[in-house]
Amino acid sequence: MPDLDKAIKAARKEYDVNGFAILRNVLDSELIQEASAHVQWLQNRYPDLRPEHFHHPLMRDDAFWVRLVTDSRLMKIATAFLGDDVACFTSHYICKPPGDGQAVLWHQDAAYWSLQPMNALTIWVAIDDATPENGCLQMIPGSFRRGIEPLVMRDDVPNMLHSSVPQEAADESAAVSLVLNAGDVSIHHPNIIHGSGPNTSAQRRCGLDIGYIPVTTQIGRTGLYLNPLLVAGEDIHQVNPYRPWPMYSSESSMEFRGSAEWNTRAEAMNAQQVGAGSARAQKDVRQLTQDMMDRLMEGTTKQAR
Repeated sequence: MPDLDKAIKAARKEYDVNGFAILRNVLDSELIQEASAHVQWLQNRYPDLRPEHFHHPLMRDDAFWVRLVTDSRLMKIATAFLGDDVACFTSHYICKPPGDGQAVLWHQDAAYWSLQPMNALTIWVAIDDATPENGCLQMIPGSFRRGIEPLVMRDDVPNMLHSSVPQEAADESAAVSLVLNAGDVSIHHPNIIHGSGPNTSAQRRCGLDIGYIPVTTQIGRTGLYLNPLLVAGEDIHQVNPYRPWPMYSSESSMEFRGSAEWNTRAEAMNAQQVGAGSARAQKDVRQLTQDMMDRLMEGTTKQAR
């Protein structure tokens, strides 16, 4: 992107008014192609999961995934909104296959997150072109100013979250479709009401949803957000334990540009972290992902069982 600083400044103004913004051409086509290959790699590795459910626990040992969420251009956006010291606490590929890709009903991210305070930013990276036909994001401008709506369990239509805000809370007549090209990025507030329709087209719609927080935000101990990563700056407040960045291994990550040098970068990052490696839970990533899916079916990811 030729002038990301200028685009961030414009996005800041739009975000403050509407609760979301679009930044065009942020990531280069080569990285997007690698991300698309990564989705296929995940499908081959976890054939029992629908591609809408490549949740963040799968990122724990995956060097490419960490390389992607720590890309310098994404870090510039995240730090512009959250400050110099930033962590990634969740990252989720939502890939809707052609013809039967599931909807994500109207919701607020904050309803599912256990953060104190609720200071976070979602960056959504378009891996494919996103259109109304293949289920692009839709936002209700200004809805981030309202409180958190109660969740309503939903099984009347196939949907990824199994829940939504109450029907009367979402003014669909005001909704804006975010038509994105691969490599574009959208950002949104944790309280904004948003969703996306099913994919009824012949084209896949894949995006990477990334949740960033300042290191001053504490992650609740719900048994699900166990793998946060320090991605920018320093952990000067030490309110969360962070995992060390994973080393590259062909057993746990696909090969990518820079994989030969990755371990040097990861070791340098880990060396500067106080207490790196102290984050909780060594449960199998497949089981952690299943736990997250089970919790969604129960209506929330906030409360531990």
